[in-house]
Amino acid sequence: MNDKINVTRSSMPDFDEYCNEIRGLWNSRWLTNNGSKHNALEKKIEEYLGAPNVTLFANGHLALESVIEAMNFPAGAEVITTPFTFASTTHAIVRCGLKPVFCDIKPDNYTIDERLIEKLITDRTCAIIPVHVYGNVCHVEEIRRIAEKHSLKVIYDAAHAFGVTYKGVSAANFGDAAMFSFHATKVFHTIEGGAVCCRDEELVQRLCDIKNFGIHGAESTLYAGGNAKMNEFQAAMGICNLRHIAEEMAKRKAVTEHYLSRLSGVKGIVLCEDQPDVRKNYAYFPVVFDPKAFGCGRDDVFLALASHGVCARKYFWPLTSEFECYHGQFDPNQTPIARRISESVLTLPLYADLPLDDVDRICDIILECHQ
Repeated sequence: MNDKINVTRSSMPDFDEYCNEIRGLWNSRWLTNNGSKHNALEKKIEEYLGAPNVTLFANGHLALESVIEAMNFPAGAEVITTPFTFASTTHAIVRCGLKPVFCDIKPDNYTIDERLIEKLITDRTCAIIPVHVYGNVCHVEEIRRIAEKHSLKVIYDAAHAFGVTYKGVSAANFGDAAMFSFHATKVFHTIEGGAVCCRDEELVQRLCDIKNFGIHGAESTLYAGGNAKMNEFQAAMGICNLRHIAEEMAKRKAVTEHYLSRLSGVKGIVLCEDQPDVRKNYAYFPVVFDPKAFGCGRDDVFLALASHGVCARKYFWPLTSEFECYHGQFDPNQTPIARRISESVLTLPLYADLPLDDVDRICDIILECHQ
């Protein structure tokens, strides 16, 4: 059997480059708490994204929880979001004492269907948390219009959208805040890590306080905060990886284009089309299988790939509204498109150094299922 192909593989800088980046830490012994690497990375990300304020976190989930907490919403208030997302999005809402209200998604790019949002707004709605799924950009103009009309906050889960732009504007600049994940599997990573981008300077200060136990200055503690600080080793990895981000995305683009050359036009396979005015980051390659047209279902393809050592991922399945921890609280039938996509989507292996021969191997297995 050929070597196993994982669904993703972390990109890393040259070993010596990273060693040189962290060498000074043995002299300073400043390893966390807003060290020089942390502060340098914040500035470099601000420059790269064209964002006014970047606040770094130990991981993306804590970044999202912290920005929700910093908004100071009433306990039990409702947040309109999507169930077609990673667990973190829904869990962050619930862990902050709020109630997720699930809106269905669009069948072409799997982002929240902005046409359905207003029907879900009640006098208890406080915010909208849309998700840029697979790096596909939500309908930001319409979501902004709805939010302004109803005086709602908008927090984008942009975990998948680092480096993505819409009409030349970074995804970091939409909404009242945008959260990014810098997990090791992402296009850009800091091993673990995350960030919040926002324009409100007061919100930035609250975020900095909340991620450091609520401490505000040497002798004042304003919040029951936590510990969500990014350390210097994480930041150093980010500094190195940011130097190579253009090359990273170019390699991912080549892999994506090879997949497209093999799978486009195959009956029963639905692929995401490019969005107008969007510069992609090539973070994921989702494939939706129509079992009637294709001849077999997503799970059959998943098992066929697994039998040949190829690890695809049912991403996202199940819907967050179907999680055991929320049993009986939500009805997934109220989001029928999200449920259908979750039951038929696979994300195929995609990373910068994936050999095109392996892409061919993956596609051959899929096409044999079709035949």
